[in-house]
Amino acid sequence: MNAKPWVTVVGGGLAGAEAAWTLARLGLRVRLFEMRPGKMTPAHRTEHFAELVCSNSLGGEGPANAKGLLQAELRAAGSLVMEAADRFRVPAGAALAVDREPFSVYITERLSSHPHVEVVREEVTEIPDPIAILATGPLTSDALAEALRRRLGENFLYFYDAAAPVILGETINMEKCFRGGRFEQSPDYINCPMTEEEYRRFYEALTQARQHTPHDWENLRFFEGCIPIEELARRGYLTPVFGPLRPVGIIDPRTGKEPFAVVQLRQEDREGRLWSLVGFQTGLKWPDQKKVVQTIPGLENAEIVRYGVMHRNTYLNAPKLIRETLELRDAPGVFVAGVLAGVEGYIESAATGFLAGLNAGRMALGLPPVVPPPESMLGALVRFLATAEPENFQPMSANWGLVPPLEGKMDKRAKREAMFRRGLSAFQAWFSEVWQG
Repeated sequence: MNAKPWVTVVGGGLAGAEAAWTLARLGLRVRLFEMRPGKMTPAHRTEHFAELVCSNSLGGEGPANAKGLLQAELRAAGSLVMEAADRFRVPAGAALAVDREPFSVYITERLSSHPHVEVVREEVTEIPDPIAILATGPLTSDALAEALRRRLGENFLYFYDAAAPVILGETINMEKCFRGGRFEQSPDYINCPMTEEEYRRFYEALTQARQHTPHDWENLRFFEGCIPIEELARRGYLTPVFGPLRPVGIIDPRTGKEPFAVVQLRQEDREGRLWSLVGFQTGLKWPDQKKVVQTIPGLENAEIVRYGVMHRNTYLNAPKLIRETLELRDAPGVFVAGVLAGVEGYIESAATGFLAGLNAGRMALGLPPVVPPPESMLGALVRFLATAEPENFQPMSANWGLVPPLEGKMDKRAKREAMFRRGLSAFQAWFSEVWQG
């Protein structure tokens, strides 16, 4: 009996980890390349697979949430990322957040110990043959990016992304802050309320802070779902108040009223020792970050244990280059997953990693590629990537606008819960039919 062929996975992020896991579960031999720690990126801090470099949240969950449907689909598919997320989750209201270090350590250990996975700690500078998955993420190395340009032409795009600072919980002044969630959500967040005068002082500090960004600031392109706080402030005095500092649904127990603005902090670890500022992605110089953070009521003595950083995210113009199976149109046998494929978000990266792994594995086994049904969130997402308008293409997150609408009148929540049930049922039926593991 002939041995099954090797499949190469390039990149050990969420997409690459999920792709390698899927291939291994299919019984295929996998070479998983990761250039860290020999060559680091501007955003990563460790050598672990699936390191979460921005937020520790994998998005909202539950039967009315689009990301929640994608999470449910991945659970149904036996996802390693979801296994780790459920194992190391931390309180975050209606969101699925994880203790980031044990989360990534667990995934690293599971893959490194799998008998079908060979981990290679080297940079890949050329597109591998014959069957490969490129999951190098938003910080694809210059050498591999150049190899892709030679093969595919200049169909690359990019946007600038940033991570939020993380602070030590014991340095938060809870006499000025309070625990609570929006409306009926559980009190998993720490809220720092602001009066209008306190917000004005914060805004002045923010707009006067020095930015650690390229000189062509005016020409930078940001993904609209992850705009730095300083860029929001640049767009208008009240823009942050209608964005991450939105007070709607948050009642200050000391006044019984909504504050003028509120900064929320989300738990980063299981013990509640580390907290990140929600929506505070930033590229400010580190001394200025500290000054801005310490203008927030309750954070006057906050100790920042990890500063926010800005970095350039590289991705392909998916509608021009990628099939809905995630195979490159002009490079048969080469699949792309994660941010490089044109999705935005942790769970979206993991989901496309699963599908790329499934289809690369099916190709190695002599089977045709497959695509989840359009009612499923993963199926809708990859169909969008393959058919979107290429002229102004930007990375896409899971959202209800991608899936076919439901007929009939019902309120928004009921409709979304019905779309959730329909999508998950369709995905489960499809998966049971196509899975060969």
